[in-house]
Amino acid sequence: MSFWHSMTWHTEGIRVVEPVKWRCLDGIVGAYWQARSEAGAKGYYMADDPRIMIFFCDVSEHIRMSNDDATFVRSARPMTRAVYVPARVPLWTNSRATHNFSHLNLHIHKDRMLRYLAPSLGRSAALAALRQPVEIQDADTIETLAGLLVDEVGNPTRHGIYAESLVGSIVTGMLDIPQETSADGNIRLTQAQMNKLVSRVEEQSHHRLSVAEMAATVGLSESWFFNAFKHTTGTTPVQWQLGKRIDVAKQLLLDGGLSVASVAAQLGFSDQAHLTKVFRQTVGHTPAAWRKLHQPAQSTVAGQTVRAKPG
Repeated sequence: MSFWHSMTWHTEGIRVVEPVKWRCLDGIVGAYWQARSEAGAKGYYMADDPRIMIFFCDVSEHIRMSNDDATFVRSARPMTRAVYVPARVPLWTNSRATHNFSHLNLHIHKDRMLRYLAPSLGRSAALAALRQPVEIQDADTIETLAGLLVDEVGNPTRHGIYAESLVGSIVTGMLDIPQETSADGNIRLTQAQMNKLVSRVEEQSHHRLSVAEMAATVGLSESWFFNAFKHTTGTTPVQWQLGKRIDVAKQLLLDGGLSVASVAAQLGFSDQAHLTKVFRQTVGHTPAAWRKLHQPAQSTVAGQTVRAKPG
């Protein structure tokens, strides 16, 4: 497929420091950029076809991005290591500090994307996936694939099908497909995605993750994630996460030797009263009453205290 991308863009305060490396493939244009961004630099980008950006350094501290210039201050978020931008979705960027960066841009004709996805997902599910933006910070695997592709963009050594297969792997890795689908046709999270969420919630048990943070953990947009999560678990992300935090509270109440106030502080609740209210709503008892019911009974044998588990 003969293809050259169509893109509207404008930048201020960003300059290229090395010649851009380009390569045209079947329905794909790959471009490797090395640039320097000044503090306060701005950019606007919109392409007629889907595109992927993969950064080879962490720019989240330097670059903010938004899909709405009018609400940039409120809607801006850190630029992640890998970003999938659907066709005709605008993107504005702003640099907080002077820095150098390098990234791979992949412009892919929408029909080419469907050729990747439709055989496994079906056309309807593939089109739905193409409409969902994706932002991934933990992108080590994708960055490795992108590094191999940069070599083929700048100095081709193999047939184009090798580079195209790398692009296909990046696409499927970015969109995290295929999603598991139930008999009723609803998209569900994969077990791998649920494992990522459980791990993240356990690591961050000291505070509540937002739905946006949970969605970013599995590389999905917030709305897509919310619907898939509810179909997967039967509950909302907030309710599910609250249950996980209460599970941790139970463990601390039994094993940690902590006061209820200390447990509340450790898990990021505003105070003891807040934990008590949530705990009672979830479990049916206050933390103190629940601990009394479930704490092992104590008995003294030959001058030693022995704990016996109930039941």
